[in-house]
Amino acid sequence: MPHLINVLRGFLMGSADVVPGVSGGTIALVLGIYERLIHAIRTGAGALGALVRGRFADALGRAKEVEWRFLVPLLAGIGLAIVSLAALIEHFLDEEPTNTAAVFLGLVAASIVVAWQLIKDWTGPRLATAATVAVAAFLILGLRSEELTDPTTALFFGAGAIAIVAMILPGISGSFILLMLGMYEAVLAAVNDRDLVVIAVFGFGAVVGLALFSTLLDRMLRDHHDTMMAGLIGLMAGSLRVLWPWPDGTDTANLGSPTDPVAPVLLAIAGFAVVMVIGQLGKRSAD
Repeated sequence: MPHLINVLRGFLMGSADVVPGVSGGTIALVLGIYERLIHAIRTGAGALGALVRGRFADALGRAKEVEWRFLVPLLAGIGLAIVSLAALIEHFLDEEPTNTAAVFLGLVAASIVVAWQLIKDWTGPRLATAATVAVAAFLILGLRSEELTDPTTALFFGAGAIAIVAMILPGISGSFILLMLGMYEAVLAAVNDRDLVVIAVFGFGAVVGLALFSTLLDRMLRDHHDTMMAGLIGLMAGSLRVLWPWPDGTDTANLGSPTDPVAPVLLAIAGFAVVMVIGQLGKRSAD
């Protein structure tokens, strides 16, 4: 049963990672497993680093410290979601962009509430950190890049390294980073077409990105937890820009006036409620 629960957690994270504007890290935070996940990734990155340097005994020792019973089912769920839902998410983004954006707007808004509750001591500097990061994220996420045609192997590698960092940060969507890099359609097409070479190159880039970033993130969460969480809350707040349903919260960052708001508002409320329920369940199952 614990393995099935972790597969389900991973499936929810992977489902979010497919959507521009929503982060799998946000889902991990809501489920109460975010810090556990980052620690497991950091330990695995340490083993990988020792292996690359030829320190095989050290690598084996570090690998034994990795919480594989937690990490492997989680990664399996993420992969299953990406492979099975890529085409469906692509359909909804194309056919129902407003309603899709509204659902995830409610999801991320509720995630901010969940994360806010994790900070024990809100000080002036931490509030300033959250506000500054929110404004910076809001401005940065307004940037766009034209989709690249026929990207090279090196671009797929680099996109994987950059996007994976966003995928594990609450509030920063790896899919949206791919949009900014002009690589989203190419990567999604590779997944839908089962292009194993491209997927492998992208995945290797993701492994390298995790190895370089996870240690720093784990240390920050351990030594400066509340300040780091305040920054993550700012990221999530700023990311709401790309989920604004009008005129199209999935393909543009331009904010427009609401049109026919009843259905989107109801869907946003439903998304908000679902996340609050998941957050409560996550607190109970985190251990």
